[in-house]
Amino acid sequence: MRRLAPVTLITIGVLTLLTWYVIYTRGVVRELRQEASRVGLMYARVYKGLTDPNPEAATAALLDLSGDIRESGVPMILTDERGTPTDRANLPFSASISAKETRDYILELDRQNPPIVAPGVGAVHYGNTPLVRGLILIPVLQSILIAMVLLAGAYALRTRGRADREQIWAGMARESAHQLGTPLSSISGWIELLRESEPEPMTAAALDHMETDLERLKRVAHRFERIGRPPRQEPVDLGNLVDRVAVYFRARVPTLAQRVTVASSHQGDLVVQGDAVLLEWALESLTKNAIDALAGRDGKVEISAESLPEGRVRVRVSDDGPGVPREIRHQIFDPGFSTKEKGWGIGLSLARRIVRDSHGGELLLVPSERGATFDMVLG
Repeated sequence: MRRLAPVTLITIGVLTLLTWYVIYTRGVVRELRQEASRVGLMYARVYKGLTDPNPEAATAALLDLSGDIRESGVPMILTDERGTPTDRANLPFSASISAKETRDYILELDRQNPPIVAPGVGAVHYGNTPLVRGLILIPVLQSILIAMVLLAGAYALRTRGRADREQIWAGMARESAHQLGTPLSSISGWIELLRESEPEPMTAAALDHMETDLERLKRVAHRFERIGRPPRQEPVDLGNLVDRVAVYFRARVPTLAQRVTVASSHQGDLVVQGDAVLLEWALESLTKNAIDALAGRDGKVEISAESLPEGRVRVRVSDDGPGVPREIRHQIFDPGFSTKEKGWGIGLSLARRIVRDSHGGELLLVPSERGATFDMVLG
């Protein structure tokens, strides 16, 4: 839906412009018909004045013609041969014929149209009617309309290409998960076989760790199977999820040269509707990102969950590392962006996509006095 939003907005804009264009065109046709009617009436009055034997008929016809010209709405100023205004019509102000405002407006009319020189009379300075001004804007609006259509087409093609690439990657991920199934089943069988031989205590402990890692590999393979599929909607207890992720990383963080501790806490009703597999993946990505930020130093990672007043649930992952530099905060969620030399830059972008696109939540980098703090807000 987020990808379709720009195309939808452009489509609405195009339809709005087209609707306005149709309505405006009908108005232009109506104005042109009225103009033709006025011209016909003027012709009839001139003809009447020329054919009427009454000596005053010509003068009356000229007066009627002058009135018709005023009704046409064309702003005009008549000047004599010295450039002094002598008459005016349809000006947008009521200043006198000799006022400075009237003289200044002559320049404005000349910018719109070159004056007409009438020998023995002077010059006629005239401007554009509202109809002409509207018609001048039509090519501009048509250009905007064409640009919007081209923009929508380009965005649609780009979105389609991106969707095709993502479909390919999703297919490769699901195929990889399928291929991992056979060796994982085989390893599980070998572990069972070793246990039947009554191994030594050290070997038995190693087998326990192998089973834990095997279960982890199965979950990872299961995650890859979910890529590109609609997320499930089932009850997920985020409190249990926080504890499970904390226990997993607590056994795998440095404890000798650099001591890193992973703590977890939660309170309140923390059950939400979502996909447990994907949410665990997102939380693990945030936790691993926090642990990586503590590389080479002692530190602490805290994973907590709590209910919010508006009925949503917040899962917070914070560390006391160096934090995120201000200049790159707007980039950290971009796919491919990483501050690590060999980083892939997909952890945070993946987590944000799971939280925002698959669950309608928010993943935010929130201000903190020390280190970095990320909030997953779900509801």
